[in-house]
Amino acid sequence: MAYDYDLFVIGAGSGGVRASRIAATHGARVGICEDYRVGGTCVIRGCVPKKLLVYGSKFTHEFEDAAAYGWTVPAPSLSWPTLRDNVNREVDRLNAIYLRLLDGAGVKLHMGRGRLMDRHTIQIGEQTVTADKILIATGGHPVIPSIPGCELAITSNEAFHLPELPKRIAIVGAGYIAVEFAGIFNGLGVHVDLVLRRDRVLRGFDEECRTAVHDSLKESGIKMRTETEIGRIVKKGENGPYEIHTPLGGMFETDLVMYATGRAPNTKGIGLEKVGVQLDKAGAIAVDEWSKTTAENIWAVGDVTDRINLTPVAIMEGHCFADTEFGNKPRKPDHRGVPSAVFCQPEMANVGLTEEEARRTLGDLRIFTAAFRPMKYTLSGRQQRTFMKLIVESATDKVVGAHMVGDDAAELIQGLAVAIKAGATKAHFDATVGIHPTSGEEFVTMRTARADTTPTRAAAE
Repeated sequence: MAYDYDLFVIGAGSGGVRASRIAATHGARVGICEDYRVGGTCVIRGCVPKKLLVYGSKFTHEFEDAAAYGWTVPAPSLSWPTLRDNVNREVDRLNAIYLRLLDGAGVKLHMGRGRLMDRHTIQIGEQTVTADKILIATGGHPVIPSIPGCELAITSNEAFHLPELPKRIAIVGAGYIAVEFAGIFNGLGVHVDLVLRRDRVLRGFDEECRTAVHDSLKESGIKMRTETEIGRIVKKGENGPYEIHTPLGGMFETDLVMYATGRAPNTKGIGLEKVGVQLDKAGAIAVDEWSKTTAENIWAVGDVTDRINLTPVAIMEGHCFADTEFGNKPRKPDHRGVPSAVFCQPEMANVGLTEEEARRTLGDLRIFTAAFRPMKYTLSGRQQRTFMKLIVESATDKVVGAHMVGDDAAELIQGLAVAIKAGATKAHFDATVGIHPTSGEEFVTMRTARADTTPTRAAAE
């Protein structure tokens, strides 16, 4: 049978765009559809605009610290509309670049929601196309728990388009999106209540790093409402504040409620059940190590598979798929040693195993840590500290994990990720000459392993 396309991609986010472009460069006839804007969550309403807001929110501290360096700075004031609109203009620019990339590669873009009619037929609006192979790259979406008043809350999607900044905001959640937006709004002068069910933020990350981030958020002025759940949200009057009620009878007021309690894969309403694509309990598409679904000619990449929900991972998965299926260069996506960052303030980044993971999976370990106030703050007196950690497997001397909380953590960990991917040992770190004076040199000057190899939270604090 002759098909309209060799490959059709449903979803034009980072993973889908990369897969379609690479497949096209290999000579495939490729079509792609998107029902919102090309670029996906990261470019349009995720990591890119969020990082720009992080930059904007940090100027508060920069203005404060400038005096110690001899600068006289007039009392600063923030124009939220200027920041918001400039960020959204940058998003528009990136969206246009993505459109040009697709066009330049010869990929045909269909605007509209794609739905599988059978294993080779996709309906987009009133149009129907056919394809030999299909890739699902529909990403995910934020979810809000079903509680009384939940319709009054926003998510990160709406946070980029607020008509004005609230004086107070309650952010519900303890993951990276919650703590990043807590830092953003706090830096922009908004009173922040961070509401979390457990005792600390960022479950799943290294315990000492979690404690360092949690304490920094608290010290910055963010109200940490730990071990708290929300039972209902009530709006007082047409223009009045919101009342946040807890199941145990507690209550506090705020001007805006934002939920950042998780995301769900975009798998509903696209016809997966018709074609035999199996989903897991969370609704994510089940795939094998080649990103292949349970349907013979259908693959899936990115957040819709709920493997590692990071944009660079989706790009890697899409590229591997295209090379394998259309480039005669079979390769599996490698999910080992993927670095990640949380752009909280100060930011946190890591690569490899946490100490807790290493203790469960490896033998004896040596743990190296460093905690200090960066040189930048010695004149201003700011008490912000940096924390670094290396996890070393004793038997092999390999560095199996690197973690940092502090300024430019992501930039430093990105470089260390290469070393750890290459199997660097602690001896390699010790033999490397540091750049002085920098924070990064601490990673190559840690010589004494921690005596207490099983720290409790209290010890870390």
